Amino acid sequence: MRKDITVTAQVRSSRGKNEARRTRRAGQIPAVIYGAFQDPVSLALNPREINKIIHSNTGLNTIFTLAIADGETTPVMVVDQQVDPIKGHLLHADLKRVDLTKRIRVHVPVRTEGEAAGVKVQGGLLEVITRAIEIECLPDEIPEGLKVSVSDLMIGQGKGAGDVALSGSMKLVSDPQSVIAHIVALRAEEVAAPAEGAAPAATTAEPEVVKKGKKEEEAAAEEKEKEKGKKK
Repeated sequence: MRKDITVTAQVRSSRGKNEARRTRRAGQIPAVIYGAFQDPVSLALNPREINKIIHSNTGLNTIFTLAIADGETTPVMVVDQQVDPIKGHLLHADLKRVDLTKRIRVHVPVRTEGEAAGVKVQGGLLEVITRAIEIECLPDEIPEGLKVSVSDLMIGQGKGAGDVALSGSMKLVSDPQSVIAHIVALRAEEVAAPAEGAAPAATTAEPEVVKKGKKEEEAAAEEKEKEKGKKK
């Protein structure tokens, strides 16, 4: 989705880790722009502006204007980013030039809407499997998001990518059979309780082997007592 946003950038004359560190110390981040059959250009950008775009409702599907000092002004998208794994700071960004007259492929989030009959009537559970699908469309027609209704679903039924309504130049790229959401039955574990007034279960009988062992021990003890009596 194209937004009325302009981000300014400076061309970096050199590359490498030392240059990247100097760029970050200056409060910017290293970046590169490529695409549209033009040579890549190394840039320095304001990380706050790029972060704001990445975390907006349209995220990486946002098309904005990049204005390079003493250079080109062109529509672009953020196609990749590098983030500090500990601090979460944005470290690097890859931008791609966008030709507004040509179709592009993007992943768009899909949201379910409505209360499924299988949940409301049958007591089932709505399980969401996929939260985004890939489509192809003109850059100006990239949607912020798509919806699919699950109101008519019963237990055992689902909606796939092919059930998502598309408009304009949009064309589905994902497998139409890939499941977006389905209704599953809840599995309840039933614990059997004794009936009211029922007698408690009988105590388990002592094993025969144990009984036999006790009898042998008692017999041995009597024999010892007899031996003692004879000695006296």
